[in-house]
Amino acid sequence: MRLVFIYGPPAVGKLTVATELAKLTGFKLHHNHVSIDFVRSIFQFGTFPYNKLVDKYRREMLEEAAKENVDTIFTFVYGKGEDDEFVKDIIRRVESHAGRVLFVRLYCSRGELTRRVAIKSRKKQGKLASKRDLDTLFRTFDLASDVPFAESLSIETTHDSPRKVARSIAGHYGLVKPRDRANE
Repeated sequence: MRLVFIYGPPAVGKLTVATELAKLTGFKLHHNHVSIDFVRSIFQFGTFPYNKLVDKYRREMLEEAAKENVDTIFTFVYGKGEDDEFVKDIIRRVESHAGRVLFVRLYCSRGELTRRVAIKSRKKQGKLASKRDLDTLFRTFDLASDVPFAESLSIETTHDSPRKVARSIAGHYGLVKPRDRANE
């Protein structure tokens, strides 16, 4: 099992790139907001039961994918220090089933993040959708750093299309389906 762990700040293009990568590779996509939206249907964002269940479902879903050898893409807003234990546990769970975690950090200019965060579709999807909230997150968490204990492929997304970024990821990690290679 290969887990492509795509991380970066809100509005950097994680889901858009992950969707393109899933099309390109046939990997299953576990978007971060799937677990958030599921738990939020009953528990208020940020409460103890909400945090506990979101964390539990993410960990268990990714471990089951590893057990069943299901290649998966996971998107995540990583805060250095704050999320290190979670990331280490995901690595441990995946590797305990002979899987590999392939890290991809997406980044872009702060101006572009500010422009993207205000796009109406983000609000409809229940995502962070204001410059004020984005600024608060950047003041509270280190969202610009690589995961310090694992190698990451870092890709700048300000100007490249999501498809081009997905192709870069697939090429770097050798993830393109054999039939797609023949068509290139």
